[in-house]
Amino acid sequence: MREENIRRLSNTTIPKNAVDYIVLYFLIRDIKYSTSTYARGRILDVGCGNKPYESLFNTTKENYIGCDVVQSSENKVDVLCKATAISLENDSFDTVFSTQVMEHVDNSDAMMKECNRVLKPGGTFILSVPLCWELHEEPYDFFRFTKYGLKELCDRNNFEVVEIMPNGGKWAAIFQMNINMIYSTFGKKNFFVKILKGLFINLRLTALINRIAIRMDKKFYDPVLTLNYVLVAKKKSVT
Repeated sequence: MREENIRRLSNTTIPKNAVDYIVLYFLIRDIKYSTSTYARGRILDVGCGNKPYESLFNTTKENYIGCDVVQSSENKVDVLCKATAISLENDSFDTVFSTQVMEHVDNSDAMMKECNRVLKPGGTFILSVPLCWELHEEPYDFFRFTKYGLKELCDRNNFEVVEIMPNGGKWAAIFQMNINMIYSTFGKKNFFVKILKGLFINLRLTALINRIAIRMDKKFYDPVLTLNYVLVAKKKSVT
């Protein structure tokens, strides 16, 4: 049974000393680009949580609908339903948006079919999914995705790929996973861990490492390993 009122991201402002700053820096950057370039009209946010990206869409609250499997910590969910069984009408949205949700859905094709169903012909689908991330929200963590897997899902489910964007490259992924690993030790009772925790907190090493990671990633960009992908696709006019 999924937990009600799960804490979620609430906005796109991330402190530079945040543990997950690197992954969110690249994810939010590419979501901002995708929404400003491709989103239009009536929006459905699938797996909306606290709707942290609502302000990025140039629309009214009435035209921005959020659905999720459980209510969020800020009670932002408008429609409670599964991503594989969206309780909304066919061809009723111009844009369907879903970020960091599909890995928690046990049937990716069923979710793609539902997103396609509620989109108007020619409508836009904006999706973000992880490639490199640790297990989270267990046991509801089922998949990781490559760009080739995303293209295959689109081909099978009546979507035409417009863009697939890696969210950062090797350097971002390796730095982020190492920060995650270091912080995962902070709850352990160990003399070395106490020293390490003190260094990170007192010397603000996290913010420094985050800055270095982003600079290194941009200078030596290699997307063969990335934290996430953002997909932009169009619903084909003829099914």
